[in-house]
Amino acid sequence: MKTMLSMTLAALVAATTMPALAANEKPQTADAHHHGGHAMAPATLTEGLVKKVDKTAGRVTLSHGPLPNGMPAMTMMFRVKDPAWLDQFKAGDQILFAADQVNGAMTVVEFKRK
Repeated sequence: MKTMLSMTLAALVAATTMPALAANEKPQTADAHHHGGHAMAPATLTEGLVKKVDKTAGRVTLSHGPLPNGMPAMTMMFRVKDPAWLDQFKAGDQILFAADQVNGAMTVVEFKRK
């Protein structure tokens, strides 16, 4: 009887804690980007036009289409994930880019030339 009670109690504990643990895990896919040991979904790229490059401030001004986070099309400044990228931009370049909040600032985290 004690064994049956122990098994039932163990099953009950497992049933209540496993869904909470599973909810905190992120699934990994074959095409996921890895960042800091966590899988991230592939970024959605947005069209952008380089308007200005400010190497001193570490920013690029882009005229862009709507962003996946709900931000409408506009022209704005972005920080860049890698300051060396600023050497690759010049006014008039058309790019595809992904941006995300990094330390409270919208930041270009990925880009490709169009």
